[in-house]
Amino acid sequence: MPSSASKTLIISRCTIKPDQTSTIKDLKLSVSDLPMLSCHYIQKGVLLTRHDNIPFDSLIPLLKLSLAKTLSHFPALAGRMKTDSSGFVHIDCNDLGVDFVEANATHLSIRDVLPPHNQHSNDVPAVVKEFFTYDGVVSYEGHFKPLAAVQVTELFDGVFIGCAVNHAVTDGTSFWNFFNIFAEITKGAKKITKQPDFTRNYVKDSQAVLRFPDGNPKVTFDVDAPLRERIFHFSRESILKLKSKANNFKKFENGYEVIGKLSNDQNQNPNGKVTTAPVNPTVEISSFQSLSAQLWRSVTRARKLPGSKPTTFRMAVNCRHRLEPRIDPYYFGNAIQSIPTIAPVGELLSRDLCWGAEMLNKNVRAHNHDTVVQGVEEWEKNPRCFPLGNFDGASITMGSSPRFPMYDNDFGWGRPLAVRSGKANKFDGKISAFPGRDGGGSVDLEVCLSPDTMSGLENDTEFMQYVTDML
Repeated sequence: MPSSASKTLIISRCTIKPDQTSTIKDLKLSVSDLPMLSCHYIQKGVLLTRHDNIPFDSLIPLLKLSLAKTLSHFPALAGRMKTDSSGFVHIDCNDLGVDFVEANATHLSIRDVLPPHNQHSNDVPAVVKEFFTYDGVVSYEGHFKPLAAVQVTELFDGVFIGCAVNHAVTDGTSFWNFFNIFAEITKGAKKITKQPDFTRNYVKDSQAVLRFPDGNPKVTFDVDAPLRERIFHFSRESILKLKSKANNFKKFENGYEVIGKLSNDQNQNPNGKVTTAPVNPTVEISSFQSLSAQLWRSVTRARKLPGSKPTTFRMAVNCRHRLEPRIDPYYFGNAIQSIPTIAPVGELLSRDLCWGAEMLNKNVRAHNHDTVVQGVEEWEKNPRCFPLGNFDGASITMGSSPRFPMYDNDFGWGRPLAVRSGKANKFDGKISAFPGRDGGGSVDLEVCLSPDTMSGLENDTEFMQYVTDML
């Protein structure tokens, strides 16, 4: 493993502008964009093997050229933010461009980035954070900084392409559409397959103004708090076992039959009281909800919290298909809301997996058009930035999605070996879900926890029995 003193060397930095002038001039931030102004830029990237036929020195001009072509399809990313006299924040699509950074880390190999799990620590190596630029940059700074930056880092036997994008401009869906089209164009595509939609039709043209009386917004969590970060891999088989357990399935020779569920579903109503509702035994809990429920139980147990303390599992959901009428699947911007599910610690841990999974399932199913609109209207009454963090020591925040096409990018020399993220927006209890590289419904969870809690999770046999080694 490389020493902590290992540093990635920045070789060059330049600005890449779109190769065509933007026909879009101005995009107003929506009620889903504005709360993200206090968040760090999204930092995600892919680890690739070296190209067999193209030396790295020739690869850099190719990536610069394809990025310029890609930005012509994504003019919002090449612009800057501006706030008008009424307080509304816009993206000025002025073609000022994005940052492009060339870096060298040839003292590192792929094994340093993806160490074998039987060697050293299972934590994500700290050197991965060096493969991203814009550390600590808050999205509001898009008023005077580029809205995106790409860093390409040469390894001894690989390449890492890391991308940072302003979170008030994109959510995960928009990010991966941009990233994958960048790869598509680099590989030589003349036409792109998934054209972004810049129609500003997320719910409504809100007249609410988000103001910052104390100056520019800042992140709402302690960026210096000690954390451990680890990737837990769950194979398709493990996920199916969890789903079967959460649904209380009984296996028969010709498939699965649902046994009637005996537990009751308890939810937190707006008045803060726990209400009881009968469970619908015909509703199937999804694989991801099953995995999330197990994580919720095990992290909560590892924290050793009092039984009476409420614990919250917060899950980000895509609202594009929840609205009526639906908005374009490639609507460019944020179209997300956060669904909190709350339970007393003692009850979550004393009940079976099925109970917690049903709570998550019910809240996700209930998040329809009316719920989305209600959330917007509530925000308009009290405009505010999204408070990321674990303020009570009992919260978990699930971001990203195993449905995102993170491995559906090929820059011309093969699929990624792994997806990794930078320092951005990480705190105790922040989880990011990735699809597993082996596909088939496998899932990787990027888990960030305090050191003591992570140790407790690693010793939780109920959780670890489902964790499998990555290929």
